[in-house]
Amino acid sequence: MKKIKVALVGQPNVGKSMLINSISNSRLHVGNFSGVTVEKSEIAFKHGEYDFTIVDLPGTYAFSDYTIEERVTHNYLLDGDYDLIINVVDSTNLAKNLQLSAELMSMGKKIVIALNMIDEANKDNIAIDEKLLSSLLNIDCVKTSATSKIGLDELVETSIKTYESKQKRPKLIFSEPVEEEIENLIDYFKRHKFNDKLPLRDLSIKLLQNEKLTYKRLHDDPVWTELQPILLKADSHISVHHDTEDVTEIFAQEYFSFINGVINESVVFNNIEETDESFTQKLDKLLINRYIGIPIFLFMMWSLFQLTFVLGSIPMDWIDSFFVWAGEVVGSTISNPDIKSLVVDGIISGVGAVVLFIPNIVILFVGIALLESTGYMSRVAFLLDGFFHKFGLHGQSFIPLVTGFGCSIPAYMSARVLKNDMDRLLTLYIIGFMSCGAKLPVYVLFVGAFFSEEMAGNVLFGIYVGGAMLGLIAAKILKLTVFKSEEEPFVMEMPKYRLPSLKLIWHTVSNKTWMYLRKAGTFIAAASMLVWFMSNYPKNDILVQSFDQKISLTQDESKKEILEHQLQESLLAQSYLGILGKTMEGVFKPLGFDWKMAVALHTGLAAKEVVVSTLGVLYSLGSDVNEADNSLKDIIKKEIPFASGVAFIVFIMIYLPCLAASVVFTREAGGIKYFIYLFVLTSLVAYLLSFIAYRLALII
Repeated sequence: MKKIKVALVGQPNVGKSMLINSISNSRLHVGNFSGVTVEKSEIAFKHGEYDFTIVDLPGTYAFSDYTIEERVTHNYLLDGDYDLIINVVDSTNLAKNLQLSAELMSMGKKIVIALNMIDEANKDNIAIDEKLLSSLLNIDCVKTSATSKIGLDELVETSIKTYESKQKRPKLIFSEPVEEEIENLIDYFKRHKFNDKLPLRDLSIKLLQNEKLTYKRLHDDPVWTELQPILLKADSHISVHHDTEDVTEIFAQEYFSFINGVINESVVFNNIEETDESFTQKLDKLLINRYIGIPIFLFMMWSLFQLTFVLGSIPMDWIDSFFVWAGEVVGSTISNPDIKSLVVDGIISGVGAVVLFIPNIVILFVGIALLESTGYMSRVAFLLDGFFHKFGLHGQSFIPLVTGFGCSIPAYMSARVLKNDMDRLLTLYIIGFMSCGAKLPVYVLFVGAFFSEEMAGNVLFGIYVGGAMLGLIAAKILKLTVFKSEEEPFVMEMPKYRLPSLKLIWHTVSNKTWMYLRKAGTFIAAASMLVWFMSNYPKNDILVQSFDQKISLTQDESKKEILEHQLQESLLAQSYLGILGKTMEGVFKPLGFDWKMAVALHTGLAAKEVVVSTLGVLYSLGSDVNEADNSLKDIIKKEIPFASGVAFIVFIMIYLPCLAASVVFTREAGGIKYFIYLFVLTSLVAYLLSFIAYRLALII
């Protein structure tokens, strides 16, 4: 089998991820690029005698290293181990997308251009002559559509043909002064018999562009001594023929002129403005209307949380029953009482308490993925810009904030879209107020315990909105005190409205759900075992013998149950976890928390899902609830007062994010001191508001 490794490159919103998911049914492998927190996606599949590996590089508007994502793409394309580039472009916006293509043409690599979204271009009456375009660029161009599955096989076959063929020189033509200086540099290298891993023309272009890595690579070479004055002279010559001395701007003009000429030759626009604007404006007049746009968005989010609770509750009973059954079956095969308790009360109960909420999480992830894939989220960011500015936030902050409803880790990373350091830092501090998917199991557990099914969806929506509003208020205070800076205008690309790709949503949701399940089966299982051990040891045989004697002398079955419950409570209180919890109980007593709730908060610092598994282990060991009514929700309802439950929800909503998210926050913010500030801020606010919520709930 021949192996082909492909670097998938394109600007944001061109459908790269959707395209590779449509090409193959293989599962997308997600990780990080070495040394950074930027997400790395790979997919592998077989086609005939070829093994394909496609690396989906972060979207970038230009071949630069301005942001971390652009730097990752830039460095990978320069030094990565790959065979060819598939450059994905939006067929409805070639003028913008081919700018990046022109820059890639000086890479000295084999390239195939995927003219994606060709079905939308056809609807917009954009006629692209891909054969003429291929001839003008000297690069094979293939019309594709990930949603309509157009040209996918042809793209793969063209990639194979390009891989097997000799390197073709792209027809990238600059203005006369630039071409003259390129030839001068090529002649210089030839005279000195200088060889490089890049073709001499591509090397010359990078030098004229003042490309940092190329400069650094050649700086210690003997050829550099005479090269430096030649480059200074070339810069001066080129600048004379442009209205700027900025090299970046000069080449931007050069690429634009080249691409504009290519498009004029190979693309025909037939009433594009009329068809495109009429469709977009009809939707935008409704969805980003200044009066009804925000209510429509809130209604959509309210509907999502209603579905999350109502639909999610249906399979929860089945999952709960399964784990109860599994505990009974597995427990019946284990004779040793300690091992039986570890497996049933520790592992099965702890993991089951977390897995129980997968339906709710899946519904939430599907809803957010639908809103993002249709292009609606970008509109909401634009819609909320004015509202956000009143609280000191930038409109682009909406993207990382709404991402925080899914998971804080990608939310922290997506804050890089904010170029102003103060805006970015402020957004990082506010993301924690957006309740991530890991907090959802806690909310569903407590809301289900204290509210009716008719009210539960509304309460869940209120929790998320309340957290967001608290975040906005905190943003305003921080903006006025700590993060003072000039307000920047809102500039953001508005992608076209598109029908959601079910395949892309499936891959997105399935990957996130699988990550959640993997965490439940590894990290949370280990945490549940640790909680079980600390809640069962050290053993107190004297106490057990004393209670056993009382139980054996009692004839009344109800009194026996009471004594057994008292025994479990006493054993828990004297365990390692009980001692730790009793030590902390005084601090949390003003909030109405017992020591078990205090312990759950601290284990939740590792991962918020562990809060539920901790409560599941502790309350299942020390509960006197009847066997017929032994779900964790019923136990919570009996063991925890309503006011304490409300305060607990508020604390979970605000306090420090999980360990993994905290590490990413520290990286993105720029140092450990910012994490210390975050810890102090979230702890104080969580404690104060939980205290207020507890007191108000007592009055109610």
